[in-house]
Amino acid sequence: MAVEELQSIIMRCQILEEQDFKEEDFGLFQLAGQRCIDEGHIEQLLEIIQNEKNKLCNPKELLLGLLELIEEPSGKQISQIILLLLQPLQTVIQKLHNNKAYSVGLALSTLWSQLSLLPVPYSEEQIQTDDYGLCQCCNALIGFTKPFVEEVINDKENSLEDENEKLKDELLKFCFKSLKCPLLTAQFFEQSKEAGNDPLRCFASEIIGFLSAIGHPFPKMIFNHGRKKRTWDYLEFEEEEEKQLADSMASLAYLVFVQGISIDQLPMVLSPSYLLQFNMGHIEVFLQRTEESVFSKGVDLLENGLLRIEDNGLLHQYLEIKSFLTVPQGLVKVMTLCPIETLRKKSLAMLQLYINKLDSQGKYTLFRCLLNTSNHSGVEAFIIQNIKNQIDVSLKRTHNNKWFTGPQLISLLDLVLFLPEGAETDLLQNSDRIMASLNLLRYLVIKDNEKDNQTGLWTELGKIENNFLKPLHTGLNMSKAHYEAEIKNSQENSQEVQKSKDLCSVTVGGEEIPNMPPEMQLKVLHSALFTFDLIESVLARVEELIEIKTKSTPEENIGIK
Repeated sequence: MAVEELQSIIMRCQILEEQDFKEEDFGLFQLAGQRCIDEGHIEQLLEIIQNEKNKLCNPKELLLGLLELIEEPSGKQISQIILLLLQPLQTVIQKLHNNKAYSVGLALSTLWSQLSLLPVPYSEEQIQTDDYGLCQCCNALIGFTKPFVEEVINDKENSLEDENEKLKDELLKFCFKSLKCPLLTAQFFEQSKEAGNDPLRCFASEIIGFLSAIGHPFPKMIFNHGRKKRTWDYLEFEEEEEKQLADSMASLAYLVFVQGISIDQLPMVLSPSYLLQFNMGHIEVFLQRTEESVFSKGVDLLENGLLRIEDNGLLHQYLEIKSFLTVPQGLVKVMTLCPIETLRKKSLAMLQLYINKLDSQGKYTLFRCLLNTSNHSGVEAFIIQNIKNQIDVSLKRTHNNKWFTGPQLISLLDLVLFLPEGAETDLLQNSDRIMASLNLLRYLVIKDNEKDNQTGLWTELGKIENNFLKPLHTGLNMSKAHYEAEIKNSQENSQEVQKSKDLCSVTVGGEEIPNMPPEMQLKVLHSALFTFDLIESVLARVEELIEIKTKSTPEENIGIK
């Protein structure tokens, strides 16, 4: 019915002269066309539109009509309509003589808005099946855009310079938008890269090629983005587009450095530290996002930059740049909050790699920062272990490293050898940190004699005992008493629970353990007691070593472990 209605409207319009063709006539054509789409008669609609006999109106009106047809569909219909109407849309725009740049921009913006509604495939299988047609549309969109890119290239000497600049700006905006969607979240696979059949990678390559073709080569954009005074011509973006720019630049950096697209355009003289400096801002953008497909790219881009740098070769002055501290803090968030184990482990490995690349003062500065900001016992234990490693390296050198011996080290130990809330500290929640701190203290007592006092430990021993060891003793006694009482109560209540076949609850540290079978609760409580016993045994050994060291001669200290 819809096709017949459209044919009837077209037959009536065919006999009209162009000056007699009214806006209402085109409105009827649009409504009939939309009914064809709704009823699934898409191919018939395309055939009618492409028929040379059916030149209905001037190109401007037809352009707006086609764009309205493109805006209407949803779901899988989006790609179907775009693929059908791209060729007619391109033909119409090419026939325009005035305000072509505006028309190109309007068309690209409309197409991109619709494409951004389609889900981006995240597996090789999804890319191959392309259920929503995104990959096909990306390929078709390149074909749609190329003539306008070529027009910019060919018209550089044209007298219509102002119009050419406007067209260039519209194409640049489209490239930026494409770098954000779909390319920011798109996944790229090594196997598809080798086979050369990755449509999204091809799309990315073409977009980067467009940038260079219209006079905006990516090296200039990447290395000048974020500077107060940019050295490349920058068009005025609307506020929303300005927000997208950081994502687009990060996406571009990832495509070039990690995926290697057009990387041969980079100057070979750039130092690894210089490259890392300019990528850190992009890495920060990635790590601020919550989508795993996005922040994982930040981890990959960081790895790419760090692997180029020698161990201890990243100067501490770089930490004066904000992103050099926010990026490791972003890694900590991934390590502690990401539900995917492989990403958590990779983020941990990247944080360790980052630490390895920093010079001694840089390591020292980063350790202080993360001890103050991580708020996670496991992360703090990891940092404390790294501090121990650096002290060990320093003590083995002929000339001591001032950052991990003497006054500087004591200042750092003040952040390690203490309990945040004194004896009231939740020892179970902070057990990783406490065990790491005790092991560090044990190491210092063994390795540094009171006479040498290279680390400064022995002059600060009284403060350490008051701020750490004594409160820890008190806290252990309180915690063990509390948990032993809870175990006793749980055992007494278990008989009643077994009779009623119900679940029981136990309060620990002021918080109620979720309802669970009594045997499971007892297991949890005994596990906590085991942790306290472990802490207590290491604490006893530390105090024993301190006593031996303070009472014995240097000769007697040899062999203590």
